[in-house]
Amino acid sequence: MPKTILDELIEAGEYLLPGHTACPGCGSVIALRHVLKALGKDTILVIPASCSSVYQAIYPKVSINVMIYNVAFASAAAVASGISQALERKGFEDVNVVVWGGDGGLIDIGAASVSGAAERNENIFVICYDNEAYMNTGIQRSGSTPPGARTTTTPIGKIVGFKKPMAYIMLMHGVPYVATANVAYPTDLYEKVKKAKSIKGFKFIHIFTPCPPGWRFDDSKTIEVARLAVETGYWILWQAEYRHGRIHFELSPPSRPYLDASKRKPIEEFLKFQGRFSKITEESVKKLREWIEYQWSIAKRFLDMSAQK
Repeated sequence: MPKTILDELIEAGEYLLPGHTACPGCGSVIALRHVLKALGKDTILVIPASCSSVYQAIYPKVSINVMIYNVAFASAAAVASGISQALERKGFEDVNVVVWGGDGGLIDIGAASVSGAAERNENIFVICYDNEAYMNTGIQRSGSTPPGARTTTTPIGKIVGFKKPMAYIMLMHGVPYVATANVAYPTDLYEKVKKAKSIKGFKFIHIFTPCPPGWRFDDSKTIEVARLAVETGYWILWQAEYRHGRIHFELSPPSRPYLDASKRKPIEEFLKFQGRFSKITEESVKKLREWIEYQWSIAKRFLDMSAQK
């Protein structure tokens, strides 16, 4: 029998080794394992301050078997740009330079350097694992925190603001490749990273990575929570390429059924496992529903634009 993509994923090399210090059920470390399987050994990670700065292992050991630069919050995309250009000058064209950071470092504090690297079309990956708060420093609200979620800086739930649509923001920079992914769908993530690897220029991948201690759910439920984010329409899986002045946008297979709103599960199915939403108000639930419909309206518009001749 011919090998499937799942066979390929299982047989790919392991570059996240035993000994990391991530929390049980950590969505970020699950995502990193699959990302590194797709990228391979010729990879350099540039990591801004984040959980992954810490879970690399306990000094003097390291559990990530590729080269790593740990840098300041705001500088990761700038550092990666310099590394990429230096490698190109020296004739190394097959090294993957990857910014690997959380929503705090890439959607908030480091957004300016990410935007600058995108505008220059630097030949780097920027991969954001989104756990919707500043988890490493104490579960503070970030620009990616959804309405109604309790954090240590929004103890009654986030009241002001929606979740920042970073993937769409990056897509409007006109970069070669942008995608969203989710740890509940590892083959989809693996294929998207492999595709990005084949494209020269700036690539942005936004991964949904539940956080058991920050979101207050049992660590055995990570994949179930992540899957419900897709099934309720909260997290849309898509990819887009910018070619010849046009954006080619498509929904990924796990999200395609949910273009039809009637097929989505109620958002309450996603919320009920998470202690951060235990005191959510009906007003915040309404905001979440509005935000979901807004995200889908953008996706539908891009689908329509892609279908036009």
